[in-house]
Amino acid sequence: MKFVKKITRKIPTLTMNPFSLGDVLFRKDKRIETFLALDQDKRVDLLRSVTTGVKKDILKRIPESDFVSILQTIDPDEATDMLQLVSKMKREKVLNDLSAELKDSLSILLAFDPETAAGLMTLDYIQVDESETIEGVAEKFKHHEKKTGRPPVIIVLENNKLNGFLPGHVLGIARRTEKINSYIKHMQSISYAAKHKDVLNLFQSHPHTKVAVLNDSDEVVGIIYSDDMLQLIEKEQGSSLYNFAGIKQEESVTDTAKNKVRNRYRWLIINLGTAFLAAFTVSLFSNTLDKYVLLAIYMPIVAGMGGNAATQTLAVQVRGISLRQIDLSNAWMSLRNELGAGLVNGVINGIIVFSVVMVVNHDFKIAMVLGLAMIINLLVASTFGTLVPLIMKRLGKDPATSATIFITTATDILGFLAFLGLATIVLG
Repeated sequence: MKFVKKITRKIPTLTMNPFSLGDVLFRKDKRIETFLALDQDKRVDLLRSVTTGVKKDILKRIPESDFVSILQTIDPDEATDMLQLVSKMKREKVLNDLSAELKDSLSILLAFDPETAAGLMTLDYIQVDESETIEGVAEKFKHHEKKTGRPPVIIVLENNKLNGFLPGHVLGIARRTEKINSYIKHMQSISYAAKHKDVLNLFQSHPHTKVAVLNDSDEVVGIIYSDDMLQLIEKEQGSSLYNFAGIKQEESVTDTAKNKVRNRYRWLIINLGTAFLAAFTVSLFSNTLDKYVLLAIYMPIVAGMGGNAATQTLAVQVRGISLRQIDLSNAWMSLRNELGAGLVNGVINGIIVFSVVMVVNHDFKIAMVLGLAMIINLLVASTFGTLVPLIMKRLGKDPATSATIFITTATDILGFLAFLGLATIVLG
């Protein structure tokens, strides 16, 4: 029942001793022993709470009988997700020990690509004709609920094609002899082969609690609920956060040091290369720095403020891109607004740093150089933070992952050029 799943899947009610939970997460040698010591409800809650890697390890190593018991207490779509984490051999052994009905449901769901709409759907529905009576539909409803333990969505067909759905509460308020056609509600539908982003876009543009999944013959093969979209959105948000940090999406807190190194070293090497570019830029002004050592003290302020401002702009742009609110064709308005914000913020921060240098160092020229460099670098941050993610998107790259390095490089190098270049001109 999806309404039950909304409660049990969103807020796991784990009350494990924290040391036991630590054994499950970080002590692989004690993980299975600790897991099997839990009662059934806590086992299910734990599997919903841990990372995919830990879940996969648990399901791979527990006895088939325990795996079967877990699958029999959860929804078929959630059971399908768990079965997809284990080997084909173990999957077949577990399926053979399930009831014939559950086995059939899971076999249908396992046949679909998990990255498509079909991978999100559930089979908790019944199909009725628009000409049927409330009494006839109620009998089918009761039969499905008795058989599965979950109330179904009532899909209404017209000439064997989707017409809409019948709200469940109608069965309790309408006369049993009434036809259902006057109670039918519209229902959105989507192809079973649609990608997850297309499903998200459908729910965002047409807010509904559920959507029908159709096959190539426009026959209903499943239902997707809005709570599945919440989980998918949470997954996408986590992916974006990992992308910003330059970490592979599958990495988790429980990974070994070896896995963490393998996931991160390429990003760090690229950043090291850009750091050398920034260092080379600074080296071009070594004579100026030799004469005015005070400049070296304030250099990190220019680079740091530019990087922070660019990250703010980038976050807004990536969100706009993901919601399809902006692309290169309408980027000018966004760029104009970001440049305006960058200019104002640059002036505000420029005045602050100018005042600090005057109070602390009593050096008007260096204070002026630092204030102007602050304004220039925040304008650079606004420009690159706006345009680079849009360009990366046009080139088919993930803007969250690919744009960060270019923007940081621009604010570092151009920030240093502005600061030290102005210093050379004004102080030279």
